[in-house]
Amino acid sequence: MKNLIAQLMKFGVVGVIAFVIDYGVMVFLTEVFGVNPVASATVSFTVSVVFNYVASMRYVFSHREGMSRRREFAIFIVLSVLGLIINDVLMWAGTEVVSVDYRIVKIFATAVVMVWNFVTRKIFLDGGGKA
Repeated sequence: MKNLIAQLMKFGVVGVIAFVIDYGVMVFLTEVFGVNPVASATVSFTVSVVFNYVASMRYVFSHREGMSRRREFAIFIVLSVLGLIINDVLMWAGTEVVSVDYRIVKIFATAVVMVWNFVTRKIFLDGGGKA
């Protein structure tokens, strides 16, 4: 349990940094370039995934024995794409259906995707060695 709590804390730190990247790029694209919030959220999410992969696999999750880095990255990307779909559906529903400000919707969407990311990465990628 102690290891899981330490891992969750590391995941939280990496997640906060990834969120700052994601949120900052999204707001920048929307406010400066007038990009649709759902499109800018897609671009920003993708940019943050690169940071998230490097940081998560280095500091949060350990490499699973017998899994190639190529396979690890492929699984990470598939899980991230599914997270992106969740993100975009929530962004669309929040902004277009419920008419909530995109910045508020993004915070909610990030919380939902964060749970998705931790649970699925723990199941499919973690070798169980980091604390």
